[in-house]
Amino acid sequence: MNKLKPYERDKIAVWLAEKHSIRNISRWLNRSVSTISDEVRRNSVDGIYQAILAQELCEKRNRTSRRLNPKKSKRLINHVTDKLRSGWSPEQIAGRLKRENNGKSVICHETIYQLIYLAENKAEKLSQYLVRHHKHRSRKRYNWLPRRGIPGRISIHERSDEINRKDVFGHWETDAVEGRGHSGGAQTMLERKTRYYQAKLMKYINSACGVEAQKSMLLKYPKKARLSVTMDNGRENFDHRKLNEIGINTYFCDPYSSWQKGSNENHNGILRRYIPKKTDLRKVTQEELDAILEEINNRPRKCLGYETPNEAFKRELKSIKFRKCSDSD
Repeated sequence: MNKLKPYERDKIAVWLAEKHSIRNISRWLNRSVSTISDEVRRNSVDGIYQAILAQELCEKRNRTSRRLNPKKSKRLINHVTDKLRSGWSPEQIAGRLKRENNGKSVICHETIYQLIYLAENKAEKLSQYLVRHHKHRSRKRYNWLPRRGIPGRISIHERSDEINRKDVFGHWETDAVEGRGHSGGAQTMLERKTRYYQAKLMKYINSACGVEAQKSMLLKYPKKARLSVTMDNGRENFDHRKLNEIGINTYFCDPYSSWQKGSNENHNGILRRYIPKKTDLRKVTQEELDAILEEINNRPRKCLGYETPNEAFKRELKSIKFRKCSDSD
């Protein structure tokens, strides 16, 4: 139920002066009895409820509650600041602290946002570490694809429900991140269930380099960890049947529908925070890229119960090995 409005407090004051009961007032205002009872108890002065004074007390209480708790330790504030600078969102920081504190809240994400925008923290410029959310994304143009086509292309709409629900481990999304002037790039891949993210630098964005990068990232895992890949209609995916040859199913998004593999797109956006557009990727080493990926994969995720993708991915791999050993017994 929403908070009481000033006009409701006016009516409460009048009806109380007329000696009406709390139960009748709650019924007339379509509020619960406890809401009216708490209002009268908290905002009465010397046993008398006055609408104007009650409104002032409520507003004062709200202003006080929104202030950053002065009892938050300096150590906690430093921890929050360090995680913000590492690219964690306020929700990830609060959720991970809660997970590590046996489910008990340490600090809420709203408090962290208040910390970021406090006047005394203006010089820290903490807001620059927040992820930017663009209202619009530019469409990728694949002018040659409608004319040329992709052989053996299977639509995403033929994907099974278990893949769509992200219930089963081993199903991936892939995309290419282009460098400045379309020279060089990186093939990125994300495991849908665990949000584990990886990338491989490519000298050229074409079908040969694309499929080789995909194979190099997938073949280091067991077969049950590389069941399918969902991709867009980019030129780097033209030779996707080479993945089919090693037992990996491939599915294609609809044209201009990058949202159909949104998890990978979102992580590419995070990667762009480290490697902005128009960066010459030929000057980025794989070691530098791997360090960025390690930092991204060690951030807790709300969708994983604030487990990190690294933790979730290793747990799933361990589960596969355990099932394999059990089957052989």
